[in-house]
Amino acid sequence: MAELNRRGFLGALAGAAGGAQSPRGLKLFLNCDMDGSPGIFTREQAWYWENGARPEVGREACELFTADINAASEAALEAGATELIVCDTHHGGGNFIQEKLLRDPRISYLYRSVGIEDGKRRWMPGLNETMAGLLLPGHHAKTGTPGAFLPHTWNFEWLDFTINGESVGEIGIEACFAGHWGIPLIHVQGDEAACAEARRQFPWVVATAVKRGTTDACTGLTPEAAKRETAQGIKQAIELLRAGKMRPYKPALPMTVTLRMRTMDAAARAAQRPGVLRLDDHTLEARVGSQSEVVKWLLGTGLDMAPAPERK
Repeated sequence: MAELNRRGFLGALAGAAGGAQSPRGLKLFLNCDMDGSPGIFTREQAWYWENGARPEVGREACELFTADINAASEAALEAGATELIVCDTHHGGGNFIQEKLLRDPRISYLYRSVGIEDGKRRWMPGLNETMAGLLLPGHHAKTGTPGAFLPHTWNFEWLDFTINGESVGEIGIEACFAGHWGIPLIHVQGDEAACAEARRQFPWVVATAVKRGTTDACTGLTPEAAKRETAQGIKQAIELLRAGKMRPYKPALPMTVTLRMRTMDAAARAAQRPGVLRLDDHTLEARVGSQSEVVKWLLGTGLDMAPAPERK
């Protein structure tokens, strides 16, 4: 596993080190969540680490997730992508079944969402100015969305996250981070609610709905049918990208970012961070000078992050 991680990560850095991509190059970043993946219809499958979840259910879900990401990668390459970085972001990573991943020299894998680039720890290493587009497979709707499967924004403590007054979920947060380099979000895959959220915020985005449901359960397409639908969506997204129809999400700077927390205690703890203003018992605000700092003000997650704490 260590060798696979090293090889995949160095491949990502090698692509990033090449500078601006050639006119024929089409490098894409797939930031892969699992809640919106096809075939994953229960909370036990998606959040298989929770108490009481059966190990065999988690393994099956990770196999479904891996197979779907393989299909998305194949579709992107067939549609003209010249290089892919495929990042496992669900619960911080560690969900891909590595021995079952598609092996292609044009693909680099990141098995965790935080890694090292240019000697510095950062979120989504390899996502930089060499990338042409961002894809978000397996994504979910934001906290409180009716008719959504497992809606949340980062964690259950966050009730509402806004950028310059616009309420966004993880789809918007990740698109904002990519916007720092002018990278457009081009494709989202998830349940109907997640896709509707993406289309409302980014009307040009191609969104592929593979299921529908309620908070803890859903129904949807079979994995094979979902792969076909997703492949068509990815092809369309790449065609629109090539035609110049996609736009990056670059909120005006400095950005005013607010977060409403579920509990007063969580808000009080977060308010201790430098530059964070507490607006009321539950709401925090900060002003940041870069789209890449969209969550760094609160979590320390972004570019040039602090070293990871040593394990005892």
